[in-house]
Amino acid sequence: MTSVDLDEVAGRLYALPPSEFTAAREAEARAAKDAGDVRLARDIAGLRKPTVSASAVNRLVREHPDDLGELLALGGRLREAWEAHDAEALAELTRRRGELAGLLSRLIRRDTGLSAAAAAEAERTLDAAVVDAGAAEEVRRGRLAKPLSYSGFAPAPVPRARPARKPADPVGAAAEAKRREEAEARKAAERQEAQNAHREWVAALEQAVQEHDERAERVARLERKLAKARKRLAESTQRLQVAQREERHARQRAER
Repeated sequence: MTSVDLDEVAGRLYALPPSEFTAAREAEARAAKDAGDVRLARDIAGLRKPTVSASAVNRLVREHPDDLGELLALGGRLREAWEAHDAEALAELTRRRGELAGLLSRLIRRDTGLSAAAAAEAERTLDAAVVDAGAAEEVRRGRLAKPLSYSGFAPAPVPRARPARKPADPVGAAAEAKRREEAEARKAAERQEAQNAHREWVAALEQAVQEHDERAERVARLERKLAKARKRLAESTQRLQVAQREERHARQRAER
């Protein structure tokens, strides 16, 4: 039986660039199967190839653990301040979040050379990790196969409650309050509609990227097979030409 487990193998695979993932996954699965661990081989084969944006975040985990760890820890404090409605803490944490997120975004673009769309996916993944504890844990493990997103409302500074002043005109104040409520309701509905549309396009983009990567990989495999086949054909052609030449010479000698 093999002495490795799925976590160990996954850790190695998700440290690789996407272009090397599939070949390495197949090699790991074969090694597990040859060692007699059929279940491990099946589990390894089921690991999804990471998108380029997910791989960039996995790379951050390994190459810049301190900066990323500070951002994730800050996310926990930001969520606590949000729940406590601590406007002063939220303002300071939000400022620091902007600094760290900007730094990590620059590192991603510098180290990986991602396209603008892929870099935006990686940045949304970091945003999700800041505001959602579950996403933070996924990022921390460094084994993302796809980018993450957060569809709820992100923590932002909340003003402290102040004692309400007695309105000089109760009727006018009530009307104004109603108008504000209606305006907020419209804004909330518009935000929700925009978020729903964004989620749909994120899913469509993820599917398109995955489909493109899989087909590009399939074409690359076919091209490699075609190149080998052409090489074998050239070798066969050379042997044929040699055999034809030697047969002709032998026939000429026999006829003399």
